[in-house]
Amino acid sequence: MAGFIHFCVGCKLHAPVCPWKTCMFIFGDAFSENGNNNNRNTTAKGNYTPYGIEYKQGNNPTGRFTNDRTEADFVAERQGLPDIPPYANIGVSDILKGVNYASAAAGIRPETGSQRGDIISLERQIQNHRNIYNRVVKKLGGSNKAKKYLSKCLYYMKIGTNDYYDNYFFPQVSSTVPDLTTDRYAADLVRRYSSYMKRLHDEHGAKKFLVINVGRIGCSPYSRARSATARGGGCAEEVNDATLLFDRELKSEMERLNRNKLYAKANFMFVNTTTNIDTDPTSLGFTVADTPCCPTVQNATCIPNGTPCSNRHEYAFYDSLNPTSSLNNITAAIADNAIMMGLFP
Repeated sequence: MAGFIHFCVGCKLHAPVCPWKTCMFIFGDAFSENGNNNNRNTTAKGNYTPYGIEYKQGNNPTGRFTNDRTEADFVAERQGLPDIPPYANIGVSDILKGVNYASAAAGIRPETGSQRGDIISLERQIQNHRNIYNRVVKKLGGSNKAKKYLSKCLYYMKIGTNDYYDNYFFPQVSSTVPDLTTDRYAADLVRRYSSYMKRLHDEHGAKKFLVINVGRIGCSPYSRARSATARGGGCAEEVNDATLLFDRELKSEMERLNRNKLYAKANFMFVNTTTNIDTDPTSLGFTVADTPCCPTVQNATCIPNGTPCSNRHEYAFYDSLNPTSSLNNITAAIADNAIMMGLFP
């Protein structure tokens, strides 16, 4: 583990840090997407205003489901990296700096999000990385050189929310899910998730994994409005209970992998970025944590061309599911601190 943080000992928390990192690959869902779904046949798109209202020069909807930048954007910046381009627009971009494969509505299970159209599941994201890996091999002149280079990259993994929102608690998607208890479902997700990380390690040379937890998604405005148990402004605790099981199992699996001699040179870093946003939002600088900043449609995303709140920095959620850039910056700082300290919060 020490090898992952050795060069970060003197890094500062609030500056672009650890420029030793050469590249970053991002796997995930709407929390991390930056345009992969824009030209796909899916309803899960964020390429319209008011998304991107503050990104770059403003009114620049790139496909990010927030007002400005995502958590992954901030993590990349803190590692001294440029914006990581989406796989869909990779073109002639410098693939040696990294690629973002994230797709809104995607999940760990292949059927997750299927009701929203042609999204890119984690399985397909891994396949897309294979294509990039082959290009890196060609660019660097061989698989050994490619794996050596890619072993220095950060592999940012943040996915699993939709496996609950759009699968377990929406059983019309999968005929097998209703037969699984929350414990068995969490174990199944983690088993699949772990197998994908092992593939990245075994086939593509990945060594540095930053694995973000799912957290208390039952406290999102979407869950609060949808749950019969979230009365009087409370959270959907049945959702939180289920995702807590997943997070616990995921953390345990990362610890098992770190103890496995087969992965002795790798680091699987589980990071809990959960804040007390639902119980004490003012401590984080927010005044609104149970209502989205933008007016939303039934699937929880912003109404196209809707007018968002003017005090966006005071809101925790931009739409009914996705955080504002202000909250993304806070959780990215937690992740970055974990990278530097080498801890498992």
